[in-house]
Amino acid sequence: MKDPANESPPPSARPTPMMEQYIEIKTANPDCLLFYRMGDFYELFFDDAETASRALGITLTKRGKHLGEDIPMCGVPVHAANDYLQKLIALGHRVAVCEQTEDPAEAKKRGGRSVVRRDVVRLVTPGTITEETLLDAGRSNYLAALARSRGTGDHGADRLALAWVDISTGEFRVAETDAARLSADLARVDPRELLVPDSLFADETMRDLVRALPAGATPLPAAFFDGATAAGRLAAYFGLGTIDGLGAFSRVELQAASAVLAYVEKTQIGERPPLARPLRESDGDVMLIDAATRANLELVRTLAGERRGSLLAAIDRTVTGAGSRLLAGRLSSPSTDPDAIGRRLDSIDFMLDLGPARAKVRAMLASGPDLTRALSRLMLNRGGPRDLAAIGAGLAAARSLAAFLERSASTLPDEILAVAADLAAAPAVLAGRIAAALDDELPLLRRDGGFVRAGFDGELDATRALRDESRQVIAGLQGGYAAETDIRALKIRHNNVLGYFIEVPQQHGERLLGADFAGRYIHRQTMAGAMRFVTTELAELEARIASAGDRALAMESAIFDALLADVAAEAEPIRRAAEALAVLDLAAALAELADSEGWSRPAIDRSLAFEIEAGRHPVVEQALKAQHADPFVANDCRLGSAEAEAGRIWLVTGPNMAGKSTFLRQNALIAVLAQAGSYVPARSAHIGVVDRLFSRVGAADDLARGRSTFMVEMVETASILNQASARSLVILDEIGRGTATFDGLSIAWAAIEHLHAVNRSRGLFATHYHELTALSQRLPRLDNVTVRVKEWEGDVVFLHEIVAGAADRSYGIQVAKLAGLPPSVVARARDVLSRLEESDRRTPAATLIDDLPLFAAALAKPAAGSSAAAAPAEDPLGVALDAIAPDDLTPREALEALYRLKTLRAGQPPKGARG
Repeated sequence: MKDPANESPPPSARPTPMMEQYIEIKTANPDCLLFYRMGDFYELFFDDAETASRALGITLTKRGKHLGEDIPMCGVPVHAANDYLQKLIALGHRVAVCEQTEDPAEAKKRGGRSVVRRDVVRLVTPGTITEETLLDAGRSNYLAALARSRGTGDHGADRLALAWVDISTGEFRVAETDAARLSADLARVDPRELLVPDSLFADETMRDLVRALPAGATPLPAAFFDGATAAGRLAAYFGLGTIDGLGAFSRVELQAASAVLAYVEKTQIGERPPLARPLRESDGDVMLIDAATRANLELVRTLAGERRGSLLAAIDRTVTGAGSRLLAGRLSSPSTDPDAIGRRLDSIDFMLDLGPARAKVRAMLASGPDLTRALSRLMLNRGGPRDLAAIGAGLAAARSLAAFLERSASTLPDEILAVAADLAAAPAVLAGRIAAALDDELPLLRRDGGFVRAGFDGELDATRALRDESRQVIAGLQGGYAAETDIRALKIRHNNVLGYFIEVPQQHGERLLGADFAGRYIHRQTMAGAMRFVTTELAELEARIASAGDRALAMESAIFDALLADVAAEAEPIRRAAEALAVLDLAAALAELADSEGWSRPAIDRSLAFEIEAGRHPVVEQALKAQHADPFVANDCRLGSAEAEAGRIWLVTGPNMAGKSTFLRQNALIAVLAQAGSYVPARSAHIGVVDRLFSRVGAADDLARGRSTFMVEMVETASILNQASARSLVILDEIGRGTATFDGLSIAWAAIEHLHAVNRSRGLFATHYHELTALSQRLPRLDNVTVRVKEWEGDVVFLHEIVAGAADRSYGIQVAKLAGLPPSVVARARDVLSRLEESDRRTPAATLIDDLPLFAAALAKPAAGSSAAAAPAEDPLGVALDAIAPDDLTPREALEALYRLKTLRAGQPPKGARG
């Protein structure tokens, strides 16, 4: 299909004025589907129509011709536009909404080829939606921008920063990042739309980074990220003379923040969402969790992309959308500040101490609608009467909760004390005015009218009465005229020619023309047997009746605007009250969860402790309860103590289906919950803050990028080994199983040694390579644990209990039998297994541990009773090589240096000798 924006039609094929207008507007918005308003429909033409018809499943029709070809066309009703927008946005499309900006009557006055003026009033993109029907109440809708500041000098590294906003709530945050942690930061923010400089798509050095960005990345010109104008743009947006009062931001952070604001201004076209001032997140403020780990642990959605079955769904007891979003945010970005975590836990303690009164708090919270999103829609002139009512109800709930907190305790924990102050500052007068003004039953749109409560405005009531009760008004006037003239047969009638008129019999008409009424009754028409008159009063009444509907709507609109102005004036205290309600909702919800599920308060500090007593998997445990199955078997986990200088590694063996993966995941989830500020599913928990959480669990390929299952596994393992620190928690499940046995065993072996000697992380390593259990004899911080099972008449019974020791077999054949493999296959497998085991008994692989040095051939065997690995032995040959500067040597000095190296080499043990 030809693109009309790039075609110049010959004079003989000149398009219609309407199509000329469409092409002009489309040319200005080439990257959007154009919703072109025509009466009660948004129409799409040309390629947009073909794209929309496929995406929405609507009929594609034709309208006239352009350049000799039929014009494809489809449309959606204006009243149902949000439903269609939702589908298009979910598919990643951007939509330009083009509205009529003048009355069609004005276009007719201009005559000629004039058409109704239209213009784009808004660009709808995934990161800039605010409509309630398009948003998920429990999920933030972030628009993010990634900025880059090039490094200088030979060793200057590029600096990266992210800024993200949710225009539906006003949240605005900024943080520096780097290439190594960018994927983890993007995974935790989870933006619906990501803005990047278009230079990233062309810069060879950034090519791999760009490929790793979400598919929805939107390239923007460099002007959006201009560092020279960034500070000025921020100051202008927030009405400031300088940005010094906003805090200290790096240049690249300002670039990212400026790009987000520029894009918001571009898409909102004249409207300015009420964003909070940007909050800077410092490096190390939150636990970093990369995308693969989030997917493996199913924190906020499952591997299938659904909320149901995730950790968030299992623990969400909130009663408001804002509380649910706050919970999701804390799970996605667990804190690393023990003091902040402690304040959150104190709030839960307070809610637990309320006992039955907690239900009253939750009921009051549930009565308050989503304040922040209603406020945002109103400030963007997209809100309606229901949004105004939401503000009123939310403020009323805030004041009620403030009074409750004031009465409930003499001393409040710090977080609840701040919440109470913000709730008490909610504008009560505004809440009362809104409640008095708005009716109980409200339309969605202000243009529908009928939302102002009867009795609020006397003039409006009279106008409505005139509109709705014109017959009664006319009847009353008729009775008055009949009494005044003493003509019982007087009637007030109406037709399309005269409008309202007074009709009397012929014999009475002459009297009305006489001096007694002195021109009060104006003669209009004489009929056979009747005469017709009007009065000034009747004419005015007719005009008022004709315009009463429009005037009533205008008066309601004026009342709406006045209330809207009051809301805008109180926007900041309303936003603070909304945030306080979310915090209170989350504290009450987590208390409800802890009370009903028997969870306990964790101890969080800055040590390397990781001591879990009777820990449980929160999602699996609830699933078992729902199925009325056997209770979940709790297990301990000790990977570090408060006095430890490095973490321990547990090597977990046992058969498939015995619960190894569940055990690994539950401890990772307990760490996430604890640092998110929640009670945890354990009898007790002492956790030193985890800076990064890594998980390599499960198998999946990445065919789009040419990666096999094993390659994906190795990439994720490499990321862990290259980034984990002593403060990290590492969860590894079946490393090396995707390749040949000895290759996999070798990789797993080396990975354990590296974790122990270099990363020194707290870790859980599940494996079927039983040969690895011998490493516990050489690695002082490696412990063997296994999942208990019992054999009964050839079958295996899973006990799901973690105990010290190592499994001597994997029971794979028993599991295969449970899966339903044919009996002949199971029998043959037993025969093959017995032969292989006999072969292994003759040349046991376990003796390999005695023939290999430890990691890098440089770790001496620790002394008896040592609790840490010995330091690496110095390599004389390497030291000598490092001391040589080849460019500075004369030929004779080079020859002498070579002889010295030969001498040193001769004094070393032969290659492969044991250390």
